[in-house]
Amino acid sequence: MGRCEPRSVATKERPFDRGQRRGLTTIAQLARELRAARQDRGLSLAEVARAVRVSEATLSRIERGRSEGVSLVQLCKVAEAVGLELSSRLFAGGQPVRDTAHLRLRESFRQQLHPSIRWATEAPLPMPGDQRAWDALIAAGDQRYGVEAETAPRDGQALARRLELKRRDGQVDGIILLLRSSRQTAEFLATAREVLRGNFPIDGRRALELLAAGATPGGSAIVILQPLAK
Repeated sequence: MGRCEPRSVATKERPFDRGQRRGLTTIAQLARELRAARQDRGLSLAEVARAVRVSEATLSRIERGRSEGVSLVQLCKVAEAVGLELSSRLFAGGQPVRDTAHLRLRESFRQQLHPSIRWATEAPLPMPGDQRAWDALIAAGDQRYGVEAETAPRDGQALARRLELKRRDGQVDGIILLLRSSRQTAEFLATAREVLRGNFPIDGRRALELLAAGATPGGSAIVILQPLAK
């Protein structure tokens, strides 16, 4: 089966390395802000250290970004002592770690495609610096589809929002959402079908028939499959 050439090239970086790099960068940025706030308010190291119940040496390391193991709670304490409030949020980022069940589901789908369908795995989104990637990217004729596999979906609204953002930013003609044939999936769809219907208008069985014949499905679809045996 041919390859579907991605439009951009992403540097392969392990989640461990990516998380460590981002964590150290965040700590360094917070450290500079905490030190600047302390100095701006005329507070000494000793005064702030006493307030948060750490040694001056420990506070100095925190302010210089030299305390890699500093906890979020500790940073919040220092922030409060210098008149700041630390808040944090999580955003969609890089590709999550995938388990064996997920990989078998993706492979089950690949084996049902017509040989003319071009296929690439872990295909990055064509935006500089964007860590997101499709589980797979397929091309049928002049149309491209992002493939996402979910083995244990729970929140239909969150899933719909995440995939719609990837569709928009990924510059694809549609998304093929792969779900495992299971009782959990049936229960999920019973509550989320109406939420997902607008984003996935093509019947999954029809989409799979067209892709097996080498044709484009004509839009996004939810395809329910039995994963390959172990």
